[in-house]
Amino acid sequence: MNYSENIRLAMGGLVDHKIRSFLTMLGIIFGVASVIAMLSIGEGAKREAIAKYQDLGVNNIIIREKKLSDAELEEMRAKFSQGLSIRDANAISEIVPDISRITSQAEISADIKYTDKSVKSTVIGVTPVYLDMMNYHVGRGEKIEDHHYDQKLKVCVLGASVANTLFGFEYPIGEMVKVEDQWLEVIGILESKSLFTETIGELAARDLNTDIYIPLSTFLNRFSHNNVLTGEIQQITVQVNNSNALVESSALIDEILKRHHFNNKDYSIVIPYELLKQEEKERQIYNILLGAIAAISLIVGGIGIMNIMLATVMERTREIGTRRAIGARKSDIMSQFVTEAVVISIVGGIIGVVIGILLSLSVTLFTDITTYIRLYSILIAFTFSVLVGIGFGYLPAKNAANLNPVDSMRYE
Repeated sequence: MNYSENIRLAMGGLVDHKIRSFLTMLGIIFGVASVIAMLSIGEGAKREAIAKYQDLGVNNIIIREKKLSDAELEEMRAKFSQGLSIRDANAISEIVPDISRITSQAEISADIKYTDKSVKSTVIGVTPVYLDMMNYHVGRGEKIEDHHYDQKLKVCVLGASVANTLFGFEYPIGEMVKVEDQWLEVIGILESKSLFTETIGELAARDLNTDIYIPLSTFLNRFSHNNVLTGEIQQITVQVNNSNALVESSALIDEILKRHHFNNKDYSIVIPYELLKQEEKERQIYNILLGAIAAISLIVGGIGIMNIMLATVMERTREIGTRRAIGARKSDIMSQFVTEAVVISIVGGIIGVVIGILLSLSVTLFTDITTYIRLYSILIAFTFSVLVGIGFGYLPAKNAANLNPVDSMRYE
């Protein structure tokens, strides 16, 4: 018997017993759909996490003012540490090798006003290279340039949410907004950024789209910190040419700051690249766990196939005996029943793939969970469903092939 004849008989058996065949497929359908949906959820979570660290710059070293109480800050200041300063940034730039760029930033919280509208925001003073280093992109207008910084111009670049709240559908470029008692000209609007949903080191969780950016020179000249104990700046970001030098460079930066701060640990050092690698490893384990849990339903579906196929063998015992009597070999009988199990798995797998894709898209559409469907997840789920069909169809097929022809023809 050729393979096409096996397929014809298998499809004929499925059509003759539609309800039983469909119920047999359900385990495979749900299993494949679950594997695809689970892996797409895991992949979506992984990509969100990676995007979060990429926003910080994977080749960056971030030195951040440590969050301390006023009492602890007073103690630090009494020990001659004045907090992070531009002097620290200059020393790092001069001493640490392999630095491509370095930027400083200072921050205050303030109300941003335009006509009768107001929004609470973090005002961040930055150098011209900051937006590029942090992978921020200007959607409209222009970014802060060298001449804005050198001339201490009163200009600002707004986060996407701030611009939307204050201006709505109005064109914001060239308009004036009030920050504390200062009027600033809007020169650019940033594209929407992913949110920090957790704290990374001393980087507080916040919506980046509510920040506004002004030249650091303007900030230091016209704005004062609410807390006099706070350092001159709140963050220094160092970008190195080679990611392999991140750990070594951060250790050297730590030594420089220890000397400048008289061994007072009023700063923290964050390496996004190291955190990213750790996050990727954790997400990979998470994805494997999700896939393994979903694969259990595929195994359950395989057991269902085996049970139904065993029952089918019992029902068709006389048919098997007749075929053996007229010349069918054991391999022909075994091939026929394995083919039936594989056909059930393939059809169930195809339906499961479609349902899994629709389920993943529905999760993204109707919830806040981001999913991302990878081709490998579809291939893994479908291949596993076929292997399940072969594996769990083998025993019933072997039993059918081993039936005695004479006894089978007498079977009632």
